[in-house]
Amino acid sequence: MKKIITIALLTLINIGLCAQSETKKERLYSNKFSVLAGLIQPLALGGGNIEVNYTTKRMIFDYSHGFNLNPPSVGDFETQNVELRLPITTGFGIGYRINSFFDIRFEPKLHSFEVYHEGDEKTEANKINDYKTFTLGLGFYYRYFPFRNNSSKLLQGITTSSSIRWWQNVGSTLSNDEFSYNNKITGKKETLKAANIGFGNTPLVMNIGVGYTFGGK
Repeated sequence: MKKIITIALLTLINIGLCAQSETKKERLYSNKFSVLAGLIQPLALGGGNIEVNYTTKRMIFDYSHGFNLNPPSVGDFETQNVELRLPITTGFGIGYRINSFFDIRFEPKLHSFEVYHEGDEKTEANKINDYKTFTLGLGFYYRYFPFRNNSSKLLQGITTSSSIRWWQNVGSTLSNDEFSYNNKITGKKETLKAANIGFGNTPLVMNIGVGYTFGGK
């Protein structure tokens, strides 16, 4: 956990330093649509994520949709030999652009969880339980355009987006945000609390996305 927090703080500091490097008042890439795909989802979680955003001169609006995610079991989930699957995690963001590349967003999200015994095929018949969680949080984003100074508008649109976010659970479809079940591996009646969406069952979420912004800078 300490390593995760350290990485998060260093990432946030780096984003802030990058944001301060631009002093122009005019925002580049204003009034543009972007489409990005997250890298963490396919590389570490076995699924995918698509984000679409639109920038004005001062604001940014986004919609993101993750699917078929398989986070690693940690804490009570690991102890009880169960696995999580997220068929859907989705939501919106609205933010303020500090400059052309750095923005801060308010993000309400919905996450759909399924719970299975370890090693079981993830089918409806094997499902222990399913539920949804609702999160509210903040996201810090730095968008990088490696070819923004190129004369070609086609190349100017190539985009990456680094982000660090804190998505706090504010509710779930579970009674008291927990459930009990008969664990066939431990042979006991076990209880699990609603999972967090982030790293190590925490609200911390980090990602890098790659994509394209249409229309040049």
